[in-house]
Amino acid sequence: MTETASTTSTKFADLGDRKIAYRKFGSGTPLVLNIRFRGTLDSWDPLFLDELAKKFTVVIFDYTGLGGSTGTPTYDRDSLVKDVKDLIDFLGFEKVVVGGWSLGGVVAQKFSVTHPEKVSHTILIGTVPPGKPEVSGEPLFIKTAMHPFNGLEDQTILFFEPGSERSRDAARRSYDRIESREIDRSPAIPEAVFMKLLSEAKDKTTIYPDPEGADMAALSSGLHPLLVISGDHDIACPIGNWLPLTTKWKTLHLVTVPQAGHGPHHQEPAFCAQTIASFVKSVI
Repeated sequence: MTETASTTSTKFADLGDRKIAYRKFGSGTPLVLNIRFRGTLDSWDPLFLDELAKKFTVVIFDYTGLGGSTGTPTYDRDSLVKDVKDLIDFLGFEKVVVGGWSLGGVVAQKFSVTHPEKVSHTILIGTVPPGKPEVSGEPLFIKTAMHPFNGLEDQTILFFEPGSERSRDAARRSYDRIESREIDRSPAIPEAVFMKLLSEAKDKTTIYPDPEGADMAALSSGLHPLLVISGDHDIACPIGNWLPLTTKWKTLHLVTVPQAGHGPHHQEPAFCAQTIASFVKSVI
């Protein structure tokens, strides 16, 4: 029977000093996805992943010390990039499409610059470019994200567009799909660990991919074909930070999802997956 995002089992990459929890399914070009801040294996919409698995070997994982992975948890950029590199090597992939959502997009950018020989394309969803953002996120995002538990209503605010009934309906469907997994769910990140990571992120400006913009030159030069998918009203990572770059970055492709927020791929899973597949196939 074909494995799906909801049925495939969690495996562990034994890296000696730690074990990385991961899931791998589908067939085709390897696509390694990095999760958002406070996210785990079970923060991805399974329909989005299943649509991707029609064209890709999809790999999702928990960062060191979070979810089902062992080790000391941190959101330090170098450590997150090391997680990606170590997992890719463990799985024996020579080159991958690397992608990420929100903080995961931070990781994908940094990995693309640090290990360019390992990357064919870079996929960024609901994230920010190098440097400090020109357009700040809205306070409502941080206020909501700080709640000990983010249920349906919180996730609608965080990742969708509450003012759109279409988006609210999509939020309910996505939430139900994510909650439908019944086997070996990845443990949620405890509040104490989350607060520690949040404090660390603020101290080290980890929430930005590159506070001083040091990676801007490499990414803008056309290092790899780069696709950005953004909601038109992302209250965490506003699309306004990408718009000025569309005339400056040589390989930047920007796709906007209307009436959408910080999780456009959860609102329009089939469209976003098909866009990614078409981009990887067509843009060299």
